[in-house]
Amino acid sequence: MLVADLMKLKKARVPTIRMSETIEMAATLLNRERIGAVVVKDACGSEGDTVVGIFSERDVVRAIADRGVAALKVSVADLMSRNMISCQMDDSVDQVRALMDEHHVRHLPVLEDHQLVGVLSIRDILSHDVRMAETRSSATKRPAVAEGSALPA
Repeated sequence: MLVADLMKLKKARVPTIRMSETIEMAATLLNRERIGAVVVKDACGSEGDTVVGIFSERDVVRAIADRGVAALKVSVADLMSRNMISCQMDDSVDQVRALMDEHHVRHLPVLEDHQLVGVLSIRDILSHDVRMAETRSSATKRPAVAEGSALPA
């Protein structure tokens, strides 16, 4: 199965945030959208179309642990992950799983022709794995024999 197949199961809208926004705004967005990470876009030269990083719940926690409540006024640009790992629509689910494991990330932006088309999370991958396991399990189950009927020889 490909990333494109998983993307068909997700909402089309992809929440993003500008790098000039505050950590407080990012935390509010994460909470409101019920997501674990948000893609960060450039706020200047490219008119906001260039993906420049990713900001996650972990970044919020680390910022508050390091700087206290004052961290909420710091810009997303100061704390986002700039070394962003991403995937493409024609990557396989196995490739995405390996990328997440290798880089210790739980969210991967999906890019097509350098444009953001979505974000895959580890939850998306796990849901896919569960569906595949259920499909395999139901395919290998033998049909139940009705009570009182003769079993085939």
